[in-house]
Amino acid sequence: MELKNKKHIAIILILISGVLFGIIAGIFLAITHDLPQIQSLETFRPSAVTRIYSADKELLAELYLEKRDPVPLKSIPHYLKTALIATEDKNFYKHSGVDLKGILRAILKDVLARKFLEGASTITQQLAKTLFLTSEKSIMRKIKEAFLAFQLERRYTKDEILGLYLNQIYFGSGAYGVESAAQTFFGKPVKDLSLAECALIAAMPKAPSRYSPLVNKNLAVKRRNIVLKQMANSGMITEDAYKKSAIEPVSLGKQNKKQIKAPYFVEYIKKNLEETLGSSRLYKGGLTVNTTLLFELQKAAEKAVENGLYALETRMKQQRIMDTNPQGALIALNVQSGGILAMAGGRDFDESPFNRATSARRQPGSAFKPVVYAHAIEQGFPQNRIILDAPVVFKGGKNGEDWQPENFSGKYNGEMTLRMALTLSENIPAVRLMETLGPSSVAEFGYNLGIESTLAPNLSLALGTSETTLIELTSAYAVFPNMGESIKPFGIMEVLDREDRIIQQAKPEQRLSMSRAGAAIITNMLCGVVQEGTGKKASVLKRSVAGKTGTTNNYRDALFIGFSPSIAAGAWVGQDNFTTLGKGETGAKAALPIWMEFMKKTLENSRCQYFDIPDDVVQVRIDPLTGRIASDDSRQAVSALFKKGTEPKK
Repeated sequence: MELKNKKHIAIILILISGVLFGIIAGIFLAITHDLPQIQSLETFRPSAVTRIYSADKELLAELYLEKRDPVPLKSIPHYLKTALIATEDKNFYKHSGVDLKGILRAILKDVLARKFLEGASTITQQLAKTLFLTSEKSIMRKIKEAFLAFQLERRYTKDEILGLYLNQIYFGSGAYGVESAAQTFFGKPVKDLSLAECALIAAMPKAPSRYSPLVNKNLAVKRRNIVLKQMANSGMITEDAYKKSAIEPVSLGKQNKKQIKAPYFVEYIKKNLEETLGSSRLYKGGLTVNTTLLFELQKAAEKAVENGLYALETRMKQQRIMDTNPQGALIALNVQSGGILAMAGGRDFDESPFNRATSARRQPGSAFKPVVYAHAIEQGFPQNRIILDAPVVFKGGKNGEDWQPENFSGKYNGEMTLRMALTLSENIPAVRLMETLGPSSVAEFGYNLGIESTLAPNLSLALGTSETTLIELTSAYAVFPNMGESIKPFGIMEVLDREDRIIQQAKPEQRLSMSRAGAAIITNMLCGVVQEGTGKKASVLKRSVAGKTGTTNNYRDALFIGFSPSIAAGAWVGQDNFTTLGKGETGAKAALPIWMEFMKKTLENSRCQYFDIPDDVVQVRIDPLTGRIASDDSRQAVSALFKKGTEPKK
C-alpha cells in the first residue's frame, strides 16, 4: 500500500511539474516569439546624416531624420565613455546585461507607488530598447528588454555594445550619437572634447530636452557637475580634475540657424536623389553628395536677383502699380558639361519655395527668336540675307481670324538683313522667316536644342508664345557657344556612401544638335545684339558675351538669356499672378541688369576667352543694313561670319 501511494505521489508531482513547465514555456514563448533577431545587428547601420556640398566644398545642407554621425569607439574620448558609465550604468563591465539588484529595487518602488516610476535599465538594456522596442512603460516591455540584453551580451563584447550605444542614444536638440552632440553643442568633433564637455554631454540622456545647454545652460552646468562628482567618487578622475572642470565655463558652438545654403538648388538636388535612391537612403544613409554648384557664383546670383528686384519694385511703386510683388530667377550652366553653376529660383525660399528657374513655365517672348534664326542658318540662310520688315496679314489666325503682327516699336524698316532683324528684335521679319521655314520644322529644331516643353507649331511661336522653363531655354542657348553640342543640365557630380564608395556618378549627356559652323554664326549674330542692339548695355563688360532680350505682352515677363564662351546664364523677372511689371519694363531694363551683375562676377577673375570660329567659316566685314561688303572707311561695318562659299563677294 505504501509503495502504491508513493507511485501516486510521483505521478502527481510529474504532472504538476509538466504543467508548471508548460506554463513557464508558454510564458517564455509568449514573451520571446515576436522578439527581433539579434543577428540583424551584424548588418546594422544606424541612421546617419547626408551632406550636400558645392563643387568648391561649401556645405550646403544636412539631411536627416535623426542627426547622427557614427564614429568608431576609438575616436571617443575615454572621459566621455567613463562619464556615461558613471551616470548611466556604473556596473556596466561587471553585469551580464541586466542589473538584478537594480531591477528588484525598481520593482519594489513601482509596486509601492502603484505606477511605473523607475526603469533600472543598464546600458545594454537601453541599447536593446532603442534598437528593437518601443518606449512603452510596462512590465512586459521590461522583461523583453532583459531577454534582448542577455542575447546582446552573449553575442557582443562590452566595447562593441558601448560603441553602438554611444552612436545611437539621443542627446537632445536633434542630436543623436556623441559626434552629433559634440558638433551641435560645442561645434567641434567628439575627439576634441574636454573633460567638462564630456561630462556635460554624458549628463543629457537622462532628460535631453531638460538638460540641453541650448535650452537651459545653468541647469546643464548643475547636471554636468553632478556627473563630474560621480566620476570623482568612483575614482575615474582625481579630485583636482573634478574641481577644475566644475568651474569651467560652457563655451557653446555657433548655432547656424539658416543651415541650408542655395535652398532652391538643394531642393532640386533632393528631388533628383529621392527619385534615384529613395527617401529612406537619402535621409538615413549618411551619404556625401558632391554637386556642380560653385558657391561664390551662387552668392553672386542671389545678390544679383535681390538687387534687380529691389530696383524693379521701386520703379513699380513709382508707376503706382498696386500689385508689386515681382519675382526673379537666374540659372547658370557650364557650357561644356551642362553642370549647374548657380540657381536662384525666387527672391526668398522661406516665403515661396516654388522654383521659377526650373518649374515656372512662362512665355519667353523675343528670347525665343534665336531658335528661329539658328534653324534658318542651318538651312543655309546666310546672316546677310535680306528680309522684308513691313506690315503683313496672315490668313487663318486664332479663331479663324486674320493675324496681323506688329513690331514692338510700331515702326517698320523695309528691307533688312537677318542679322539686323535679330539685332533690333523686330517681330515681322521673325514671323516671315518662321513662315518660310515652317512652324513644325522650327519646333522640332527647338526640341533638338534641348527644349522639353511643348512648342505649338504656329507662326506666333516666332514671338515666343509657347511657354518654356528658364533652365530649358538657357540650355538651348548653351548649344551655340558649345560648337553645336547640346547639353543636359545636371547638378550632382557624385554620391558617396558612408564608406566613401561611389554609388552614383554624373554621366554628362551631350549630342550634336547643329553644325559647328551654324553654332558659330548664330553666336556671332547674338554678339551683334550685345554690341549694336537691344542688349547693348552688356557691352560694358568688355568681354566676349552674346545674348538676347525677351519681353512678353503687357510687360508680364522680362528675360535676358546670354553666354560667354564657358558659361550660359538666363535671368527672368515677372509676377506669379501674371500681372504687369509696369510700362517699359522690357528684358533690357528689368532682366539684363541682373544678368550683367552676375556675369561681371563670373568674368572678373577668369582668363579672357573668345568664341569658336571653325575652319569652314570665314569672317567678312559687312554693312549690317545692306549685307554687302563694307568699305574700308565704313563706321557701321561689323565682322560677320559665313559658311565658306556663302560669304558676300566684292
